[in-house]
Amino acid sequence: MTFRDKIGAVVDRRAVQNFILGVILFNAAILGLETSKPAMDLAGAIIVTLDKICLAIFVVEIAAKLTARGFGFFKRGWNIFDFVIVGISLIPAAQGLSVLRALRILRLLRVLSVTPSLRRVVEGLMSALPGMGSVFLLTGLIFYIAAVMATKLFGASFPEWFGTLGRSGYSLFQIMTLESWSMGIVRPVMEVYPYAWVFFVPFILVTTFAVVNLVVGLIVNSMQDAHHEEDVEKTDSYRDEVMARLDRIEAAIKTRD
Repeated sequence: MTFRDKIGAVVDRRAVQNFILGVILFNAAILGLETSKPAMDLAGAIIVTLDKICLAIFVVEIAAKLTARGFGFFKRGWNIFDFVIVGISLIPAAQGLSVLRALRILRLLRVLSVTPSLRRVVEGLMSALPGMGSVFLLTGLIFYIAAVMATKLFGASFPEWFGTLGRSGYSLFQIMTLESWSMGIVRPVMEVYPYAWVFFVPFILVTTFAVVNLVVGLIVNSMQDAHHEEDVEKTDSYRDEVMARLDRIEAAIKTRD
């Protein structure tokens, strides 16, 4: 076994992955403490030092993976994700880049790459994006049509909600989320336009209960497909392992004969 293989074996150990997960969660707590003025006044130097130690551990982990896998490291999307997240933390937060200090909390997202169950969720979401794109396009068309209609129908009496196309779109988005849609917007409009419900009720039925559920259905279907693929991979791996053992047993029998 070469030196690179040994490093790769160490990095891939479950104990090492659990350790990295623990460091990620600990670092998230440290970054949270940095937002507390009393905590920083009491132990600011210790908190900053612990944050630097966590970052050093992440850098060592990425370096070890690069050493073990070479350019093959960048063939896996999750490795690129980890590399970018850690790289952002290494950029000096000074001279107009102080916003990058706030971005350090993105290290917590590394939980996604080291937790298989969370990876499956994200992969399910990513595989659902093509279908979701079609649903979002449909939603956009519905919103545009409804916004034009609402501006023409209610803009004169309620300019703060429907005076422009942008305001109408935002008000319709609020209605779609069902946040204060009835008492906050629709009932006041109905006091002036009694039949306004003929416009708003179908809009809610189409957007909130139909289109949004389409998105949920696509995500659930994609996650089920991801679980199925994982089960197939496990079955294939188990079958290959059994076949390899049978081949070794057969070879041993032939050797004895």
